[in-house]
Amino acid sequence: MRLAVSLALAAALCLGGAPQASSEGAMIEDFQTQPETRWRFFTDSVMGGRSSGALTFAQEDGLTHARMTGRVSTANNGGFIQMRMDLSDPPPAGAAGLRLLARGDGQRYFVHLRTTGTLLPWQYYQAGFEAAPEWTEIRLPFAAFTPSGALLRAVPQADSLKSVGIVAFGRDHDAEIEVREVGFY
Repeated sequence: MRLAVSLALAAALCLGGAPQASSEGAMIEDFQTQPETRWRFFTDSVMGGRSSGALTFAQEDGLTHARMTGRVSTANNGGFIQMRMDLSDPPPAGAAGLRLLARGDGQRYFVHLRTTGTLLPWQYYQAGFEAAPEWTEIRLPFAAFTPSGALLRAVPQADSLKSVGIVAFGRDHDAEIEVREVGFY
């Protein structure tokens, strides 16, 4: 059994696949194998806003993590920068929420979930968290996510999740957040 697990992990690493499990539940990202192939960065400039920023990947203590920085501006009806990853599979049955290992500048950030029911670009489910200066585990139950509009379900269904986004949102500010792990619990 141990050999089969080791071979499966080695095959996933050689093929550039994202990690799929951890002792904390279902790991969907640990940023160790070509995270730039899975994560996209975009700003409100796609709709005329004036926010700017960047997504980079850095190493610390032998571990890679994502670092999103920028300036969020509400000018011209804008107000966000975002790093997003599409999910290849929904969370495992019984998943209760999203788990992050993150640190930042002490400000409030958000996770945006998109589902098969969020058809329009401005539809999502949102939950906020504080990004402490030290690496901190953040657990956001699915019930804590609120819909962006009245046409969406009150709570996102785990089996319909399509993407996870980390977002600096809603007010003029400089943003700096780092993420080392993303998963479900």
